[in-house]
Amino acid sequence: MGLSQTLLVYVLLCVHLGVSQHYLRLRPSPSEHLPVPDLKEDPDPEYDPREQDLVERTLRKKLGSNFDPNFMSISSPMPVNQSAPDNQVKLPGPMPNEIKKLDLTETPYGKRVKVGKKARRKFLQWLWTYTHCPVVYTWKDLGVRFWPRYIKEGNCFSERSCSFPEGMSCKPVKSINKIFLRWYCQGFLRQKYCTWIPVQYPIISECKCSC
Repeated sequence: MGLSQTLLVYVLLCVHLGVSQHYLRLRPSPSEHLPVPDLKEDPDPEYDPREQDLVERTLRKKLGSNFDPNFMSISSPMPVNQSAPDNQVKLPGPMPNEIKKLDLTETPYGKRVKVGKKARRKFLQWLWTYTHCPVVYTWKDLGVRFWPRYIKEGNCFSERSCSFPEGMSCKPVKSINKIFLRWYCQGFLRQKYCTWIPVQYPIISECKCSC
């Protein structure tokens, strides 16, 4: 091969790599910002799995015990109820100590007021419900290059402020990782090699009211 031909091949290769590198993201990048933003995919269908690559029995065997039907689905699932009124929210566990130990008899000016047990209990229950930050789950389609392609993703409740007075909001504090299969291709044009590889996908599991 002459010098000019070699140079041409090199230039074409650099151009291809420069274009493809933008899409070279196998898994969600580690980030404090959850839920995971949509991945930028190469739109070329050449990089999609073929019908013979999507045999459910084979993929289930490859994923093994990591298949969690509570958070993943092969077919399009029914929509999840995104939110519920405050009076229908089921609060987990006992009332937090920071709410339970609030002194409602002392005013900001040092004066003390009488608060009955029933009124105190109702107010603390309301405050707990108002400041509680539930995880709201919705199904998300990850596309054909993930298996299973549907994930139940968590979001922090955001329809209103979670503090009284207003100003604070619900933010993620914990996440769990679920293992999915990701269709990954290496190589150049028709010389590429593609296979399914396991990847971790973080899902919000707990939210708290914070600044």
